[in-house]
Formats: sequence, C-alpha cells, structure tokens
Amino acid sequence: MKIKDTKSLCPDCGEPLSAEVFDENGKVFIKKTCEEHGEFINTYWGDDDLYYRADNYIPSVASVENPCVEDNASCPDNCGLCSKHETSTVLGLIDVTNRCNLRCPVCFANAAAAGYLCEPSQDEIRQMLKNLRNLKPSPTPAIQYAGGEPTVRKDIVELIAMAKGEGFTHVQIATNGIRLAKREHLARDLKEAGLNTVYLAFDGVTPEPYINNRGKDLLPFKLEAIENCRKAGLGIVLVPTLIKGVNDHQIGDIIKFAFDNNDIVYGVNFQPVSFSGRTPADQVEAQRITIPDFVQIIEDQTNGQVKTTDFYPPSAVEPVARFISALDGDDKPKVTLNCHQHCGVGTYVFREKTEGSGRDNLIPITHFVDVEDLFEKLDGYADKLIEGKFGARKRVLASATKSLPKLVHTGRAPENLDIAKILLNVFTKRSYDALGEFSKDAMLISCMHFMDPFNFDTDRVKKCVIHYATPDGRIIPFCTMNSIYRQSVEKKFSKPLKK
Repeated sequence: MKIKDTKSLCPDCGEPLSAEVFDENGKVFIKKTCEEHGEFINTYWGDDDLYYRADNYIPSVASVENPCVEDNASCPDNCGLCSKHETSTVLGLIDVTNRCNLRCPVCFANAAAAGYLCEPSQDEIRQMLKNLRNLKPSPTPAIQYAGGEPTVRKDIVELIAMAKGEGFTHVQIATNGIRLAKREHLARDLKEAGLNTVYLAFDGVTPEPYINNRGKDLLPFKLEAIENCRKAGLGIVLVPTLIKGVNDHQIGDIIKFAFDNNDIVYGVNFQPVSFSGRTPADQVEAQRITIPDFVQIIEDQTNGQVKTTDFYPPSAVEPVARFISALDGDDKPKVTLNCHQHCGVGTYVFREKTEGSGRDNLIPITHFVDVEDLFEKLDGYADKLIEGKFGARKRVLASATKSLPKLVHTGRAPENLDIAKILLNVFTKRSYDALGEFSKDAMLISCMHFMDPFNFDTDRVKKCVIHYATPDGRIIPFCTMNSIYRQSVEKKFSKPLKK
C-alpha cells in the first residue's frame, strides 16, 4: 500500500530521484528508479505498526526567519538552510578537523582516506558559532564539535571555551576517547573550559565489535576514558554504532554497562550504521537495523522489561517545551525537539537493584507515569498560560502542582523515588540542577537513525534539527551533509596532506 511520494537519492550517482514509500508485509519500504543505475527498494522502517504509531506525533513547523541561502532550487539541492526547511537548529555540529587517530570503516570523515586536510581556523570556527547563534527566532542552544577526532586539535580546550563565550548553553564533543584515556588531565581541562558532555563512541562490552567497526580493540581505552571523566566529573553519553551481526546482540549488555556506571554515564544513544557510499547495494539489507528492529531487540534482551511501546519519537515531548516556554511568558518555545517523527525514539529507564536474583529490574518511566496524559495536560496548561498571560501563571502552577502527581502510579515506581516532586521541579525550576536530579536516577535510552542514500527521504530532511555549520556560512542538515555535501565542502576548504 502506498504511503506517500517523496524524493530520495540514487545510491550510485547521488542524483535526486522521485521515490515512493509503501507498506508491504508488515514493513515499510522506499522505492526509486535511476535511469542509469536501475531500481532500488530498501527498508525504511522494519515494522509498519510502529511506523503508524509514530505518526501520532507529527511535529510542529518552526522555520528560521533568516535563511542562510536563497530559496532557488528544490530540496535537497540547495541546503544551507533555505526557507523550505521546517525547523530551526537544536544541535549544531562543527567538524573542527578531519584528522583522526583511527581509520574506522564506518566513519563519515577521515583525512587519511580522503587525501586532504580540512581543519578550519579559530576565526572560521568562531564565525560558524556566531552563524548558529544568529538564527532567528531561536538561536542554537547546543553545539557539538566533531570530526575526524576533535581531541587531536591542540586548541580543543580553547574551542570549548569559545563556544561557551558565544552563548551556547550546552557544549559537547564526539570522540573516540583515546586521548581522554591517554591524557588524564584532558577531561579536567575540558570540564573547566565549559564542556558539558562527552559523546563517547562505545560499540560494545567486549573487544570484537571494536575490532570489526574500528579496526582494533579499543575497549581498554574506553574504560580508561570513562575513569578519567569520572575523576573530572565530566558527564558521558555512550554512542554505539550498531551493525547487524556485529554488536546488535550486545545492546542489553551496553545498557547494563551504562547503569553500572550511571554516576557519570547519563544516557545511551544508539546509532544504526549509515551506509554512505562504502557498502555495496546488495549488502545493505543484510546489515540494516531500523528503529523498530532496535526497540524489538531491546524488548528481547531485557526479557520484556522495556517494551517497544515504551519508546516515543522526540517530537512527542513538544508539549513539555511549550509548557515551559509559556511559563516564561513566551507564546512559542525557544527550543523544541520538532524533528521528524521517524528520525528517532527514546525513553527514560530506571533501575531497581534486587538482591540475590541475579537480575535487576528495569522500569521505564512509561510504566508508572501516564506520559500521554502528561503531555495532554501540559498542552492544556500552556494554552491557559498563553491565553491568560502572566496573570494565569500562579493559578496554572497551583493546578499543575495538584494534578500532575496524580499521573504517577507510585506503586509501580522504583523505591525511594519521588518522581512527582522531581518532575514538578524539572518543569517549574527549569534548570540544569533540576534536570540533574531527574537524570541521576534515570537513564536516557535513545536511537537516532541517520539516513543514507538508500533510505533518504526529503520529508525527514526538512524536519531535521541537527545541522552542520560550514565555513562558507551555510547550515546543512545532518543527513544531507553526509549523503551529499561533505566531500564538496571539505574539498573547498582543504589543503593537501603533508607526507
């Protein structure tokens, strides 16, 4: 059954193609035909019921008021952002180098493989930061330095301080952790400069996934990097790159590892591998893991404690942002996770340790909080605040304080967890401290499935909220950057590698 028409890419030549997304035998596929390279049919989502469930959370549209490029071509031929884009930038990315101390076959960027060096100057990076902060009406709140490997730059600590100085409230780096492991002081220096989170590549709890994905056993470096971050009090999100048959059998073990280190690990963001030109077309389906595949694996490997239906797309939490913004007197949220409903999923999970059973209880927040009722109530409170302005604030807060605790089933919640009080603090205090109080007991388990030319869909591109800033002033959605623009951008601002 046909679901929609969209535009995609030819995996061989990269040309934009008309495409059809359709439902067949319980799965969702995307189909397109290139005159030169023939027909391609690839899995879009591995379960149609979950696909349609996500459609209950279609996000709002909040375009930027000051696009970076003129709207003179069809999507995706004119990224940068243009007026067709339907979201602003929630997380900005800057590739501070394409140098790396590894040569991973699953990586998006690598100077040794490319044959050239692309490393923007501090002045160029500062301008890219400014471009992200100058977006209207919502300056980008969070920035991630990526690469390559950002810690190979000698000035990475200065770059962190620069981002804080430009007004970003959240600063993180995507890293393989090798230098964090080898240089104990680096984590401390980064923390003191203002780094909030280490986005640590973490493919498994045994050597094998690293040998396959990264070319060598990196697990000892990961453990040492975590220990050095612990000493510095620098928070970590684990980022496993998932490949079917390589490390999908370790998803449950990775979650357990995260909980065992939850004094410093705040979440796990699983990323199914994106096939950006390095995998033959006839091998893609054998290695593909879609979001429904991921959540089913979670259910299986947690013995049903965390179910597929415990996960929601990020757009589901828009009422939270809307309510908090209304409390501050704003009609529209400054920041909201209004990415496409099929880009990712997530949930918060709590762990209750049990003595003698050999198995701890994992309790998703959805088991003791009526989250859908919560979202509905917050939306209603936001309406009242917007309609009544400041005069309604005291009345709405009083009502929320009374009604929100009723949505919590304390008998199902982990022991010694006053979740109602914590949630009220998060909503009303709206601070890192309040969020930290929640996060210290909860583990965010999420999955973001970035697109490649095989499953590329311009509908998702238009609602992307993770964008690269580039030295030429453009701000490019993540999946178009890595599927279309990376090579041209890097070559434009590169120089030959020194032999």
